[in-house]
Amino acid sequence: MALVLSTRRKITYREVASWPDDGRRYELYDGEVSEVPAPLPRHQLAMLELQASLRDYVKSHGGLAIVSPIDIVFNETNVLQPDIVVFTAARRHHVHLDQPIQAPPDVAVEVLSPSTAANDRGRKLRMFERFGVTEYWMLDPVAEQIEVRRLVGGRYAAKTVTGRDGRFDSAVLPDFACDVSRLFPW
Repeated sequence: MALVLSTRRKITYREVASWPDDGRRYELYDGEVSEVPAPLPRHQLAMLELQASLRDYVKSHGGLAIVSPIDIVFNETNVLQPDIVVFTAARRHHVHLDQPIQAPPDVAVEVLSPSTAANDRGRKLRMFERFGVTEYWMLDPVAEQIEVRRLVGGRYAAKTVTGRDGRFDSAVLPDFACDVSRLFPW
């Protein structure tokens, strides 16, 4: 009996970019298309609060903090849309305002939603790790906490979880610190 192998054709960023703008958000994982569902209000409010803190930080320290939807094109078959990305002043030159971003951010942030949390903690975490995103923050608006993963030796080896009553900082963003309670104004 002959062995039959089935393969799916990998989709590229160029193909996705040519699709009509239908309001949907897509990510590519090794050429596999994944549609990203629209977030809930709790998600958006927490994201906007963190974005405000990061905006204040980059205003005084340089760099860029950009909120999604924004494509991070790691290569033609690996493209993600983190909720927030931060490029330090030293790496801001990687962002060209009229082109897709083709460099890993210094910080990628995902705000966890019930529909995306498993992916954010699994496949997306591994993708950020694989392409060298120095810090990956997962903000959980239901548990009211933030988890910060730091890349050490090419792996997310260091992890800190800070609850509502705590304050977190960043090894990548000098002098950045944020009270977690600020992120949950409800």
